[in-house]
Amino acid sequence: MLRQDLSRRSLELRAGRVAFVHARVTLAEAPTSAKPGDEAIVLADGTIEGFVGGACVESVVRDAAVGTLGTGDGPLVLRVTPVPEPGQPGKRVVHNACLSGGTIEVFLEPVVPPPLVVVVGRSPIAAALGVLAGGLRWAVAQWDGTLPAEPDALVVASHGRGEEDALVAALRAGVPYVGLVASRRRGSAVLASLPVDEQLRSRVRTPAGLDLGAVNAEEVALSILAQIVGERAALPRKVHRGATSPGVERATDPVCAMTVIPGPSTPVADHDGRAVWFCGPGCRDAFVADPAAYT
Repeated sequence: MLRQDLSRRSLELRAGRVAFVHARVTLAEAPTSAKPGDEAIVLADGTIEGFVGGACVESVVRDAAVGTLGTGDGPLVLRVTPVPEPGQPGKRVVHNACLSGGTIEVFLEPVVPPPLVVVVGRSPIAAALGVLAGGLRWAVAQWDGTLPAEPDALVVASHGRGEEDALVAALRAGVPYVGLVASRRRGSAVLASLPVDEQLRSRVRTPAGLDLGAVNAEEVALSILAQIVGERAALPRKVHRGATSPGVERATDPVCAMTVIPGPSTPVADHDGRAVWFCGPGCRDAFVADPAAYT
């Protein structure tokens, strides 16, 4: 795949709010099939698009990339070596005994969608929320009667227009932050009218925002975003759509004991009616030649 194709693919995934990992080769000691600058995109199910090395290296990269999406630990320098090496600061060192070439290092950069805030209403506060959230590089969606996929927050700032439907939809969908811009008296009346149980009602922040003494629309919007930031920090790290590392199937290569992610490009053999997965064709061939030696 050409690098310009990866750039277009990256833009497509970002626009679709799909999490992925950008992998780029930064070191390749001969003999290696990959060269510095080679790159790939790894999706959360282990699918890889592009090229960062042969089957053995690709297997390690896929597993490590999926892991970064599942843990949210951030960028990672992955060093894959054919001989055992001690750990190195700032790098994850993986010994792959099957590696036929030299040592290779790959920089893995998780790319996850920014927080998404759904704004209900077109009041000055709603407009200010859109402007300030954009300054935080968050995504903003206008409520159109339905919730987009996986919003991080929903803020109702419509001054009595369409409040109940939006609040109920957000509460039933489990949106992490749900706020209502209203006085305490009116906010209590709105919550009492919602056709949900008391536990869900209690999740609505009204008046929305921290008590900062806000006066104008921009200050109120700032107080709401500050409250969202604080509550997000107290939540477990969000697992984005597709970024379900614990749910991705993994297998152990019986020849070299490497962890692999089964997929269309993963070498596999049938043994006693079950699929056995391998990091590369060399391990598969060795297993097929003498299964008893590895079972």
